[in-house]
Amino acid sequence: MLTDEEKAIRDTVRRVCDDVVEPNIVQWYESGDLPARELAREFGALGLLGMHLEGYGCAGMSAVDYGLACVELEASDSGIRSLVSVQGSLAMFAIWRFGTEEHKQEWLPRMAAGEAIGCFGLTEPDHGSDPSSMRTRARRDGTDWVLTGRKMWITNGSIADVAVVWANAGEENGGIRGFVVPTSTPGFSAPKISHKLSLRASVTSELVLDEVRLPAEAILPEVTGLKGPLSCLSEARYGILWGALGAARSSLETARRYTTERTQFGKPLAAFQLTQAKLAHMSTELQLGLLLALHLGRLKDSLGLRPEQVSVGKYNNVTKSIEICRTSRTLLGANGISGEFPIMRHANNLESVLTYEGTAEMHALVIGQALTGVQAFR
Repeated sequence: MLTDEEKAIRDTVRRVCDDVVEPNIVQWYESGDLPARELAREFGALGLLGMHLEGYGCAGMSAVDYGLACVELEASDSGIRSLVSVQGSLAMFAIWRFGTEEHKQEWLPRMAAGEAIGCFGLTEPDHGSDPSSMRTRARRDGTDWVLTGRKMWITNGSIADVAVVWANAGEENGGIRGFVVPTSTPGFSAPKISHKLSLRASVTSELVLDEVRLPAEAILPEVTGLKGPLSCLSEARYGILWGALGAARSSLETARRYTTERTQFGKPLAAFQLTQAKLAHMSTELQLGLLLALHLGRLKDSLGLRPEQVSVGKYNNVTKSIEICRTSRTLLGANGISGEFPIMRHANNLESVLTYEGTAEMHALVIGQALTGVQAFR
């Protein structure tokens, strides 16, 4: 069902992950650190950063191409896919879709090459699923904007060169507005969040905006209200609905291989009916998820996607991928918790993936509203 070009892109991403990520990922995860800048340059040279965007040094590939890349990246680790998707589908997409020509020329070519890192500041310490209640404020001071507030759980934050920050500018200025914030601006800081038990091979930070003064042209002019950040999140969710399946595939393949080699009661674990039933169920769910992802990808490339369609993909594929990881762990017994195997790492990571870019509960309510016409968020 894939073209030769799509297969070539998939295989190329797999090779770079095998060469650059796989030999190091266990160490990165255990140390809670990641050479994100070096990886960004590797991925930029391959054309993976903002690969589905047109112009400004971006590769201009299809949505399916991007999805296939996300699968291979997340088969190595969810943190690796997060690095790529936050860069391309959140920070770069926001600038590409809503920024001025000056914003695009200044940032996108460097970000596509991995020479500049971006982050996306929406979630706050007290406001995750309800971004409309954000406390970060943007006020006018002459021709300048002054931003004050905090953002939380921001991937790439402490290594970013530019942050796309969303703030409430007041009804008179269009409500929620986006700003392109160079991280060298006085008053901006991004302390790293430590002690994570999930997405450890990923840079996660808080953003602190203490009277950050920006020129008038820092604002994203082409959008007002929540439509801006939510459309960016929809782009990122699309990559997630593919990527989570990579973690599931890696876990399933590890379990399949292990059960053919591990002997109990005089025969391989794979010879027991319960083992085969688990493998059959997981394989079926994985293939169904891939078919759903491919269908949504083809639809995105031809007609575009509605947000609730993306919610179906994230809701189904992430929840099923966690189930596959957990069941795979049972087939390895106690060995399933060992860092020698990737399963527990994938399962831990997917707990974060289940939550970010919209929790499973919120996506269920988006789907419910589409089915009933009744909003149940409030």
